[in-house]
Amino acid sequence: MSNIKSISPIQAYGILENDSQALLIDTRTSIEHSFLGHPISSILVTIKNPPAWDVVADFVAQIEKHAASKSTPLVLMCRSGARSMAAAKLLEESGYTNLYNMDEGFEGDKDTDNHRGTLGGWRFHNLPWEQS
Repeated sequence: MSNIKSISPIQAYGILENDSQALLIDTRTSIEHSFLGHPISSILVTIKNPPAWDVVADFVAQIEKHAASKSTPLVLMCRSGARSMAAAKLLEESGYTNLYNMDEGFEGDKDTDNHRGTLGGWRFHNLPWEQS
C-alpha cells in the first residue's frame, strides 16, 4: 500500500502552514521555477530535465540534503501533478513515509483553449508565490 496522499494546493498550503517540519519540493525545471514563478519558500529539486526527460540520477540524494529524516513531511509539486507523483514514488521506494502529491500542481490542467492557470493550481487559488 502506498504512503502517498493526493492533495489540493489549498490542502498543501494548510500542511505547510501548520507543520514547521513540512517541506514544499518543486520538482519542475529551474526555467519553470524562475520564469513561471513558484510558491514562496519552495525548494527546487528537479526530477526530470529536457530534452530526454530522464529522471535526474541524484534526485533522491538532493532531497536527502533537505530532508534527512525519512519521516519529514514532503509536499511535492510540479506543473500539473504528474512529475511530482513520479518523484513521490521514487521517494517512497527510498523509504520516505510522509509524502503528499499536490494534484493540481502550480499551473493546473489545460482549459479548452489549451491554457493553464484557469482551472486549478497553486497560482489559481491565490496562494503566496513569486517570480525570480
